[in-house]
Amino acid sequence: MQNSKDNLIDMFNAGVQAVAGFNATKKALSQMDNFQPDQIIAVGKAASGMCAGALASIASPCPALLVTKYQHSDQQMLADPSVSIIEAAHPVPDEKSLHAGKTLLQLVSSLGPDSQLLLLVSGGASSIAEHLPDDVSLDQWQQMTKKMLADGYNIGQINTRRKQTSLIKDGKLLQAFKGKYVKVLAISDVEGDDIGTIGSGIGDIKSSSCQADLQLIGTNAVARTAVAKKARALGLTVQSNQENLYHDITLVAPKIANTLKSASPGVYIWGGEPTVKLPDKPGSGGRNQSLALLLAQQIKGLDHIRVLVAGTDGSDGPTDAAGGIIDGNTVTDTALVDDYLQRADAGSYLRQVDDIFITGPTNTNVMDLVIAVVR
Repeated sequence: MQNSKDNLIDMFNAGVQAVAGFNATKKALSQMDNFQPDQIIAVGKAASGMCAGALASIASPCPALLVTKYQHSDQQMLADPSVSIIEAAHPVPDEKSLHAGKTLLQLVSSLGPDSQLLLLVSGGASSIAEHLPDDVSLDQWQQMTKKMLADGYNIGQINTRRKQTSLIKDGKLLQAFKGKYVKVLAISDVEGDDIGTIGSGIGDIKSSSCQADLQLIGTNAVARTAVAKKARALGLTVQSNQENLYHDITLVAPKIANTLKSASPGVYIWGGEPTVKLPDKPGSGGRNQSLALLLAQQIKGLDHIRVLVAGTDGSDGPTDAAGGIIDGNTVTDTALVDDYLQRADAGSYLRQVDDIFITGPTNTNVMDLVIAVVR
């Protein structure tokens, strides 16, 4: 089934490219006549590509602040003297996250009354940039985040809690902007594509006192449409294309597996962001690697199904992997795999059987994709 593996990777890459930060931002700004910002701020896991796309689109030089995850700044941005860069931790914030949040608030507050601001927002901003009240310590914030992640809270629930405390989320950052105009371009990593949830509402314009516009330039639906288009270009039949991965992986895996076991030949596409509950000391992996291994267990012995499960940002949990590409031969010993899954160590198993999927940072983030080929 080597061809199906290559096809899966080609389809995934097509989906990612359709919502890549550079492409999506440049396209959006090319449709805005005579917009010249005085300051660019890009924040999130896709921020580097979005910032590059913005700088390539505007007519005159402009200072930019790029706030992103560690090792997510590309060489072009690192070499650009007009770009200031802060890298911080994700999914659990660190000291650099607090530095980033304070810097963002100071910068936005300092812009003059005639200024125009371009704010580029993508998923990951909730952790990467934060500014906390004096009575909330970083350690408290980290422990709260770790507990919610371990208990299987979804991104909407986590970000609702973050907004209650943060001094820059839920529209508070742009409330501090006293300029003339702000344009927000956002890539969505949340169900429903709500700007109040993306990055915990760091780009929410609801409290802005100036003229403000918001535009969504990348969503899971756009990525899935591109996956389907690529599948047809490869001569494959698209049988299903849905966004419904919004439950615990132990519920998602059997539903997908049951569909595939009785499926007609072709391509099946799912999108969204499932949740996973973690033990006290989890091993290597994230929700996508765990879901991939659970699926592999469900289709054990079937040689006509191959499935790619991956995060569109190229990052699955605190690992260098995006997810996994599995088939009926991935699992041979069910009891052994049960042990890996219980220890949340799916990544270690997938590496051993060479079914890990590593892309590196993709400069976008529109949740996760599951793509299956049934022969």
